[in-house]
Amino acid sequence: MAFTLRLLFLLCGISGLLTGAWSWSFQNIQAKDNNCPKGWTRLDCFCYIFQRDPRNFADAESVCNILEGNLVSIHSFLENAFVRELAAAGGNVDQIWIGLTDALMPTDYIWTDGTINDFENFIAPPPDNDNDCVELRQSDGQWRTDECTEEEQYVCIRDVMY
Repeated sequence: MAFTLRLLFLLCGISGLLTGAWSWSFQNIQAKDNNCPKGWTRLDCFCYIFQRDPRNFADAESVCNILEGNLVSIHSFLENAFVRELAAAGGNVDQIWIGLTDALMPTDYIWTDGTINDFENFIAPPPDNDNDCVELRQSDGQWRTDECTEEEQYVCIRDVMY
C-alpha cells in the first residue's frame, strides 16, 4: 500500500509538472497528525474514506453526511487518480459512486456538496435521462451514469479538522 501511494504521488507530481498545474506539495499529503479522523486519508485540505458496504446513491450520501461529509466531489485529474487509487486499495472494486448527479434537472449535473462542477471525466457525453447518478470506473478512472438505485461502493470527502 505504501509503495502504491508513493507511486501515485510520484505520477501525480510528474503529471502536474508536465501540465503546469502543479499546486499540491508532498507536505499537503500527510500520514501522521493529518487532522483527519481515524481511517481517513488526507489530500490537501480534505479527508477521504472508501466505504466498502455497497449502497444506493441516496443512502451512500446519507452515510457520508453522518460522517460529516458528502460523497466525493472531484475537481481535477489528479484528484480523480487519487480517489481511484484509494478505492483500489480497498479491494476488488468495479465502480464507485461519486457525488455527481442530475437528479434535479436532466443534464444539469451538480455535486452533492454544492461545489462548482469544474471538472468532468465522462467516457462519452452523459445521456439526457432524468435521475442519473455518476460512478467512477475503477478500470480506467472514467465516469459513466447509472441508475441511482443501483448499489455501489463509494468514497466520502470532508474538510480537514483543525
